[in-house]
Parts: sequence; structure tokens; C-alpha cells
Amino acid sequence: MKMDLLQAATEAYEKAYAPYSKFKVGAAIRTPSGEVFQGVNVENVAYPEGTCAEAGAIAAMILGGQSEVSEVAVIADATAPVPPCGGCRQKLSEFGKGDVKVSMYTLSGEKLEMTLAELLPGKFTAEHMKD
Repeated sequence: MKMDLLQAATEAYEKAYAPYSKFKVGAAIRTPSGEVFQGVNVENVAYPEGTCAEAGAIAAMILGGQSEVSEVAVIADATAPVPPCGGCRQKLSEFGKGDVKVSMYTLSGEKLEMTLAELLPGKFTAEHMKD
């Protein structure tokens, strides 16, 4: 049975560590094999040393032996769906193609869907580093 990404992101959200901003974020990513990996934001009193939920999910995926993202869900307690920050957009693009769907949710149920290409047009790639 395919795990629900919104449920996985919401479960992660509940465990986020955000004692300073109180802005919790949960993320879940699915790989082509169907495996789901979760991440949370983790703040640190020494700003900006925290980590984002999407980065945590990517790290869990890599630790789990996977290296390709096929779908992403992100949830936060905000008035509108919160997209991944610029750094996380670049990180997600390292492991997913431009047509990967990113679903962003609020706790109240509002949803916004975009592709990685829409979130990060003109992404920096390894091709830019070639001679």
C-alpha cells in the first residue's frame, strides 16, 4: 500500500524542533521505489545553524540508500502553503527531475501544487561546472 505523503509530512511536523521561532515544518519525500522518507526543521539557538525539513528528508533518503525524489509534500502552520526555501529547492533539484510534484499544505487543509521546475527555474546544475 502506498503511504500517504501528507500523513507522513504531518507526522513529521509534530516532531519538529522549533523552540525559537515556533514555526514547525514537516516534509516527506517519495522515491521511485515507493519508499517514503520524512524530515523536520531543527532550529538552533545559534542562528542560522538550523536545518530545514526538506534537507532532513533528503538526508534520511540518502541514509536509506536511495538517491532520487519522485514526489514531495511539505506542511507548516501558516495562513498559506509554504514553499521550500531557495536552498531546499536547489537541494531537491539535485535528486529530482523538473516534473517532480511538490505539494505544499497548511494545517487547515489549504494546498498548493507546483513542479520543481516551476519552483526553481534556471537551476544550477553540474553542467555549469564543466570546462
